[in-house]
Amino acid sequence: MVCSHATAAHAAPGDARVPPMITSTRAPLTARIAVLVASLACAALFAGALAARAATIAYAPESFTEYEQQLNGGKIKAVTINKRVRSLRVTLTDGSYVLARYKPKEEKKVAAALQAKHVPVTLLTPTEAGKEVKAKKPAKHKLRYIAAGVLVVVIVIVAAVLLIRRRRYSEDY
Repeated sequence: MVCSHATAAHAAPGDARVPPMITSTRAPLTARIAVLVASLACAALFAGALAARAATIAYAPESFTEYEQQLNGGKIKAVTINKRVRSLRVTLTDGSYVLARYKPKEEKKVAAALQAKHVPVTLLTPTEAGKEVKAKKPAKHKLRYIAAGVLVVVIVIVAAVLLIRRRRYSEDY
């Protein structure tokens, strides 16, 4: 018996597997879900990083003489004194923030000058002052660990998607 190519393609089930003539060009559902989850995870990390960065106030450093000029000019809106590191966190009337440092044992003189100009003064508690001392350490290593973690997560997700696609492709043929 001679079988032509046309009859072989329409053989009974179980005789031979023939690959489909038209294959789907759409990504499988699991791959789309994996990409969606990866995108949402990256967006959440990015949004969290922006929120953390926006929540911190950046104080521009200035000399003590500049601080005294601003105090005499009435440009200071409020001051927070940290006795432990001898710093003055100054909020100016234009909305900017500056950080001035005073010399040892001058805290009483600085506080008296501020009260004489009717500037609201806040003293940090020892625990809050201690947090500021600890916060002075550079945190570059934390950002590196976060970036490395995000990179590892992305690599794992891409590898999982590729593995799933390979298995589905091998099952189709």
